[in-house]
Amino acid sequence: MKGKHVTIIGGGPAGMQAASQLSELGIEVLLIEKDNKLGGKLNQWDRLFPDQTPSMTLLKELQNAIEKSKVTIRLNTEVQKISNLTHGFDILLNAEETQHSDAVLLTTGFELFDARLKEEYGYGTYPNVITSSDLEKLFREGQPLTTAEGRTPSKIAFLHCVGSRDEKVGQFHCSRVCCITGVKQAIEVKQALPECEVYNFYMDMRMFGAGYEELYREAQEKWGITFIRGRISEAALNQENRIQIKAEDTLAGRPVRLSVDLLVLLVGMTASPCNKALAATSGAELRSNGFFNPVDPFNHSVESAIPGLYFAGTCTAPRNIGETLMEAGSAALKIHKFLLQND
Repeated sequence: MKGKHVTIIGGGPAGMQAASQLSELGIEVLLIEKDNKLGGKLNQWDRLFPDQTPSMTLLKELQNAIEKSKVTIRLNTEVQKISNLTHGFDILLNAEETQHSDAVLLTTGFELFDARLKEEYGYGTYPNVITSSDLEKLFREGQPLTTAEGRTPSKIAFLHCVGSRDEKVGQFHCSRVCCITGVKQAIEVKQALPECEVYNFYMDMRMFGAGYEELYREAQEKWGITFIRGRISEAALNQENRIQIKAEDTLAGRPVRLSVDLLVLLVGMTASPCNKALAATSGAELRSNGFFNPVDPFNHSVESAIPGLYFAGTCTAPRNIGETLMEAGSAALKIHKFLLQND
């Protein structure tokens, strides 16, 4: 498709997948990424659920496809404004540079909830309260799993839904992948520390994906991980410099007090901060939670109400990596069809 140009804003998995596929279809693609490398949150992950595939395996596959393509990449670049024109879009970049494009694909991804907003759990105050992202970094870097004081933990607790389904912090949505992340990481802890007692405190276990329920059962039956239905109400430091947690086992109907060496907060997905500005300038619609709102969740899930403006990945809602990549492929085909119709 000679002469047609598409700009993709966001160089994570969705942006990379769509860029390489559009390039294969003969379309000129500019891929814009605000950070200094492509890959997005995939750069921060160690192993992927449910089969423990190393994240670098997938990232290298996406990178290879990009390297074989004719995609133009702009790193360390932010989009300031998207102007919707009669024919195409003008995109203002951070260096006061304007790029014209026949179509735009937004793949702005997500951010992780700031666990410091849940003060009752002590993140940022107690060094042995960490997030799932912090734990994943330890796995990825091959660091030993120890407390801040260098002790090997004998008890670790995971808390689900931190920043998800929580009216107090304005996060009403389910982040969908926190439950399976907690199961995956709990198993990884047991693999590293077989003698460690591991507890998962949850609201509801939402095992919706292929292989998820099986991994949940494996966590209990093979690895001996304890799952307690109940939200932790408070975390504090006790005299032994351990984390004292208070909760309620809602299935047994009894209070729970437990001292652990590490408390891991499974933080949810929040909308990317740039969505608001991009929506204001482009005319794209936002949901109340800050994610982009497509035309519908069915046959037009990657389309905005603005002709030529498309979405893919977690910029519209929390989803797993497989769904993200499939949606990126769908968006590439929709864009190709749009450009053919407007040639």
